[in-house]
Amino acid sequence: LQSTVGENRWLQGHLVQSLLRFCDARGAARWAQRCRVPPEMLPPAVAEELQKLHIQDRVEEATKADNYEDSKKEDYYQLPIPRDNIHFLQTWEETLQCWEKVLQPGQVVGVDMEWKPSFGMVGKPRVALLQLALKEEVFLLDLPRLLEQAEAEEKKEKLPHFIQQLYSDPAITKLGYGMSGDLSSLTATCSVLKDTEKQMQGVVDLLAVDKQVDGLSPEHGHEERGVRQPGKGLSLLVQHVLGKPLDKTEQLSNWEKRPLREEQILYAASDAYCLLEIYERLCKDPESFGLGSDLTESLVGKQSKKPRAKKQLGKQEAPSPSGQQCQGSQAEPSGPPGPVSAREFSVVCDNMLQGLGRYLRCLGVDVRLLDNEDDHRRAAEIARQEGRVILTSGLPYQTLHSQVGEGRCFSVNCSEKAKEQALQVLKHFNVQVSLTDIFSRCQ
Repeated sequence: LQSTVGENRWLQGHLVQSLLRFCDARGAARWAQRCRVPPEMLPPAVAEELQKLHIQDRVEEATKADNYEDSKKEDYYQLPIPRDNIHFLQTWEETLQCWEKVLQPGQVVGVDMEWKPSFGMVGKPRVALLQLALKEEVFLLDLPRLLEQAEAEEKKEKLPHFIQQLYSDPAITKLGYGMSGDLSSLTATCSVLKDTEKQMQGVVDLLAVDKQVDGLSPEHGHEERGVRQPGKGLSLLVQHVLGKPLDKTEQLSNWEKRPLREEQILYAASDAYCLLEIYERLCKDPESFGLGSDLTESLVGKQSKKPRAKKQLGKQEAPSPSGQQCQGSQAEPSGPPGPVSAREFSVVCDNMLQGLGRYLRCLGVDVRLLDNEDDHRRAAEIARQEGRVILTSGLPYQTLHSQVGEGRCFSVNCSEKAKEQALQVLKHFNVQVSLTDIFSRCQ
């Protein structure tokens, strides 16, 4: 509402009048305060409440000021680097130093993006801030300003070229959380980057790793560990691995408005930097979090290997978001499987592939979907009990394929859309879909 009304006094006046009619004077006064509506524009009852709010807020601010920073440090994850090491970049000259530091072989980079909330808006939002975190510093790139400047100087390719170089370099490890969604928004911001997702190498999507992290950080007692809370997202992963959650107060703030507030800058830097700490901690002690002891090898060892040709006779391969080569099975049968009808084909989808599961169900396939809170190992139990094929992705494949019969576990490319994933599955298992199969199952 605040974003829509903006600085238009006429709209602000109407908003206050509507609130007064449907709420009360205090509710209207609170919004008048947020929109900074002059008291002379307000009805007397609202102006009176606004005056009370000002007094009340001053008292509360004075009381909270002393304890606020201490409570933040106590309750939430804190950046371990000095504030001077967070750089907000708005010109190409400023970003040159950033490029030189980021594009170093062997570098590990935490990557995150922020955009203005788009409640109900169709299409992907445009990225307003690109965050790149290194071990000692964080760079916050004002993407709209940099793209605007590059266009004015007729050097539009400069920034996209850097981003493509970063994502496609197998010698640089890129860490993210839900990278596919971020890259979709990046493409909406700059169409030149539309093929970045297909070219990326050396990336580790911690969203896939998050599905396997078991329990809380080692600092918690044994009786507390092993029990994950029902919530989700990066903040909870930070809490499990590092002991404290992220402060998400600024998540839905207006990231397009300049200048950014200090709270936004710290929030954006924390979102990117915490990825480095999570990765380091998991690689150092994977078994404490219920992960395989070969985590370091599976995440780091295969980063520099370039993916082979996308298709080979008798094999189905696709680069996963963690940079691994995901294979349909360890040893393929000598010939392609015989055709099977969609209604006879039955699968269980890991909880990170719910979109794929729904798409296959529309085609008449017998699909079981794991619930969000289910451990991915539940898929192996269901597959064994009901004779289903497991559809999974990334690291869980390494655990699951050894628990079921040969060729009964298939790793899907998580970075592709549900339709492309479905085509990949149908082709691999030689599933024939007829017109009567489509929408034959209850949705």
